[in-house]
Amino acid sequence: MGEKVVAGRFDLSDRQRYRVKLRQCLTGLERLLEEKRFDRPKNLLGLEIELNLTGSDGMPRMLNAQVLERIASRDFQTELAMFNLEVNIAPHRLEGRVFDRLGEELRTSLAYADRKAGELDAGIVMIGILPTLDRDDLVSSNLSAVDRYALLNDQIVAARGEDFTLDIDGVERLTCTSKSIAPEAACTSVQLHLQVTPGRFADVWNAAQAVAAVQVAVGANSPFLFGRELWRESRPPLFQQSTDTRPPELQAQGVRPRTWFGERWITSAYDLFEENLRYYPALLPICDDEDPLAVLDAGGVPSLAELVLHNGTVYRWNRPVYGIADGVPHLRVENRVLPAGPTVTDVVANAAFYYGLVRALAEEPRPVWTRLPFEAAAANFDAACRDGIDARLTWPRRGRHGGTAEVDAVGLVRDELLPLAGAGLDAWGVEPVDRDFYLGVIEERCRRRANGASWQAATFHRALKAGLTREAALAATTRRYRALMIAGEPVHSWPVGLPEPVPAG
Repeated sequence: MGEKVVAGRFDLSDRQRYRVKLRQCLTGLERLLEEKRFDRPKNLLGLEIELNLTGSDGMPRMLNAQVLERIASRDFQTELAMFNLEVNIAPHRLEGRVFDRLGEELRTSLAYADRKAGELDAGIVMIGILPTLDRDDLVSSNLSAVDRYALLNDQIVAARGEDFTLDIDGVERLTCTSKSIAPEAACTSVQLHLQVTPGRFADVWNAAQAVAAVQVAVGANSPFLFGRELWRESRPPLFQQSTDTRPPELQAQGVRPRTWFGERWITSAYDLFEENLRYYPALLPICDDEDPLAVLDAGGVPSLAELVLHNGTVYRWNRPVYGIADGVPHLRVENRVLPAGPTVTDVVANAAFYYGLVRALAEEPRPVWTRLPFEAAAANFDAACRDGIDARLTWPRRGRHGGTAEVDAVGLVRDELLPLAGAGLDAWGVEPVDRDFYLGVIEERCRRRANGASWQAATFHRALKAGLTREAALAATTRRYRALMIAGEPVHSWPVGLPEPVPAG
């Protein structure tokens, strides 16, 4: 939810100065691209996971500052609300047994954080949306005590000029309003980073956009919000609506939301940064002292601070990232479509599927994005969010005749995309034992038509039939989820239902 900034007031001239600086930064980026100043291929991946804190009753605990103080590690940071944390895993080279190493690091880090949270009678839950969240939990007073969150909230609220409306029509319908962006904190995700060269960026980003729907279909894990059963992956509509700076009139005019899928395939990373400047007014017009063009003229590497900050306030599901490491600039594709959880094995399997698939699709002689209309990719994403593993998607036909057809997501993944992902992991140099194990997890989800969302919904309904109230059923489902998450077996193997009869709530 934004870079580290210092809160302050903005006057009219700040936004004009910021716009000028943004244009200078964009020119600087264009020069860096033209001068081929970016890092050479390093095949680096990175991983971030947003987490929830709950008590033994399954209810959210507003303790992230206290838990972070006990964890005392730079790998863990605050997130938007007091019941959120984020863990960051250092970049790894995509080769060998990388996914097993990722899994081991995550298990060690999360177990340590959970022990420290336990000292405060809290625990870690890795889930897309915590089922026990209530509207009273997601209010501005529960935002983390960090300047950038308060400032971002104030600016988005001011830009909208009225309460935010949440209206999600799924299995059930939720309609309510919020006076702040706090409901966005319910969305906890996995962010997958891939460092790429400028020449490969467009192909990797286009491939990531094309497969976003299948990522969600097999990985959905967010079926509940405020006690209602909504979409199988309810984060995308919730994120868009809870950060929407557009009142209804601007929505009717077709103004783009700040959280969006996009509207076209691209030919360069420049396209995305330029769109962000052209379409979106600044939320945080904070100017840096650096003159990016003067830095370039002197042979240096500019931070492009304003561009980076502005880019962080446009919430694309596949976001371009500019960064500097060891004095050399680089570009990354940040994939943000996946929910957190359910287990470390599931998270790593989702990552293996993604990294293998984008590698294979980005190198196809007839790329999928030349055969799939962008509008179909966007519609696929919505369909996968609504229906999860039961979604039907539009996909290019194989063979000479071309065209597209509506296909079952599970069949598409099992028959066409898993073999491609395997070939992509081979191209990265991933060991076959890692490739087969983690892609096998995805294959089993498809075979059983089971993922986190389907398990949550089935367990909740079984608890209702056992006589629990809705609130008690959601709490019991959350407690059971956490127990199985800690046990660590992948979600396709989880038994549906609660371990034993419980009294009606």
